[in-house]
Amino acid sequence: MIARQPPLSKGSVFQKPTLAQQIWRLFQGFDGPLALAVGCLVGLGLLVMYSAGFDHGTRFVDHARNMLIAGVIMMVVAQIPPSKMMAWALPIYAVGVVLLVAVALFGITKKGSTRWINLGVVIQPSEILKIALPLMLAAWFKSERGSCGCPISLWRS
Repeated sequence: MIARQPPLSKGSVFQKPTLAQQIWRLFQGFDGPLALAVGCLVGLGLLVMYSAGFDHGTRFVDHARNMLIAGVIMMVVAQIPPSKMMAWALPIYAVGVVLLVAVALFGITKKGSTRWINLGVVIQPSEILKIALPLMLAAWFKSERGSCGCPISLWRS
């Protein structure tokens, strides 16, 4: 016979997860070997930067800071479900293309090339498209329109 649990009383309180449990939840979906490989590459990059350019220490410190910021951004982006990323693929791509056209029309020339645009903050729209184009292609190939129409498809298994 299955034992029944007593009903919850009016005064019962749900237990809030501890801080360690909340942090562990962030790491549950991570690929351990991939994270180890990325960590080793980051460490190797910092070691090379330290050995090659420790003139005043500022280059190494700046590089380490940038690596830390990139790691935090990676953690935040890893929490976004792929379906939401796919939903934002087309708007981000469209904004990037519009900004590239704006650079062609009234961009800023620096060091002999026109790559920048001033929108209150000077940005380089090609950097936006480095993220938007793979997202857009992934969304395209996931959709039915992205099939090549061949009887034997190399893109889908």
